[in-house]
Amino acid sequence: MNGIHDLGGMHGMGPIVREENEPVFHEPWEGRVYAITRAIGAFGKWNLDASRHAIEMLPPADYLRMSYYEKWLARNIGLLIRHGIITREEIETGKAATEAAPALRRLSAAEAAAHANRRDRYSRPDAAAVARFVVGDRVRARNMNPEGHTRLPRYARGKQGVISRHHGIFVFPDTNAHFQGEQPQHLYSVRFAARELWGDEASPRDCVHLDLWDPYLDHA
Repeated sequence: MNGIHDLGGMHGMGPIVREENEPVFHEPWEGRVYAITRAIGAFGKWNLDASRHAIEMLPPADYLRMSYYEKWLARNIGLLIRHGIITREEIETGKAATEAAPALRRLSAAEAAAHANRRDRYSRPDAAAVARFVVGDRVRARNMNPEGHTRLPRYARGKQGVISRHHGIFVFPDTNAHFQGEQPQHLYSVRFAARELWGDEASPRDCVHLDLWDPYLDHA
């Protein structure tokens, strides 16, 4: 989708400041938000792509104002309410509802560490047809403007690049985010010259590599 989250290539957002020896978490509450995020994944009510899309749906002013883990917290609250796991009143009052919702999959203390370290796999090696592209092919990213989730950044749409690597077959985020099935697709690393993306003011030595799924691309 087109939204404030798609900041790549936009001017006026200020410099990117690199923090030396940056800690994993700047404040204890950030670590708690991360832990909550991992724990509520045990409910199995949504997937990684749906959770990314939920952040994209934050109001633009909030998205620009919030820190990284504030976005995570707002996303978590929205998903929990949307899927009927908690209510807005419970969030606002800090008290559980008189009648609790039907029991969901609960994460026990004994399971917590193993679940926190679990990483889901999104590779589906036997799930799609023969790849349409090979390394070295010139391609053009489609000029598409979907209303839903997509991993094709706005600044690359309509631009030409070269396939530099074939990663294999992976879950397609554009459908998975909306619970329309995984629909696995071939995934490629595509090299775009900086001048193709940004114009003649960019350095001729620079390039950007983007991981793009098959439906995003056409032969150039």
